[in-house]
Amino acid sequence: MSDDMTLVFIPGLLSDAVVWQHAADRLSRHLPVAIADVSAGDSITGMAETILGEHAGPLLVAGHSMGARVALEMYRLAPQRVRALALADTGIHPRQEGEEAKRQKVLDLARNEGMAALAAAWLPPMLDQTRLGDTELLETLTAMVLRADVAQHDRQIGALLNRPDAEAALSDVTCPVLLVVGRQDIWSPPAQHEDMLNRLERARLEIIDDAGHFAPIERPEAVTAALESWVLDILAAKDTA
Repeated sequence: MSDDMTLVFIPGLLSDAVVWQHAADRLSRHLPVAIADVSAGDSITGMAETILGEHAGPLLVAGHSMGARVALEMYRLAPQRVRALALADTGIHPRQEGEEAKRQKVLDLARNEGMAALAAAWLPPMLDQTRLGDTELLETLTAMVLRADVAQHDRQIGALLNRPDAEAALSDVTCPVLLVVGRQDIWSPPAQHEDMLNRLERARLEIIDDAGHFAPIERPEAVTAALESWVLDILAAKDTA
């Protein structure tokens, strides 16, 4: 086990440790692992600064969705500390025309009808549509959303609307990068990740079959296998350096 690098997992919007738990449990065999709590953050940069402050030394950083944007911001702030990145189901585009109005509708839903109504509307389109009958998966993700509250949702939507330039940050990345995306992810589709792959010096892309935007929990075995290969490659390169 490596004693000088820590692997930090970062959840996305309204997400917590449950999204990354399968991967964290498996990869803890190889190096120290932590799952960040970004629930109190109100900016991408602030979340990145907090995580960097909570973990000393060199880091491997894996982020899902909004968490991947935080991971990229960590690299921008401390490239000498972030030795490798895994970016799952995410994007690098800036705020898009009409995005604020669309997100405002979701904010209003949570504020006016509560988090259960938000979960019922928000989660199903995020998943591989063949999994909508998977009661256990939907109950797990709904419980996750209900552990959050309206204030957290407001903070995180504000952080996304005011996100830093991830496209510029990606262009400066020279460390190894693993890109992971669900083949059925319509929110952050594979084409976005193929574009990111073409912009990176040292990257590979794993497309996960039968998974949507929540690939790490929809298909945990496949995502964990991709991450384990990424980690072992990094550790092997370190040992031979």
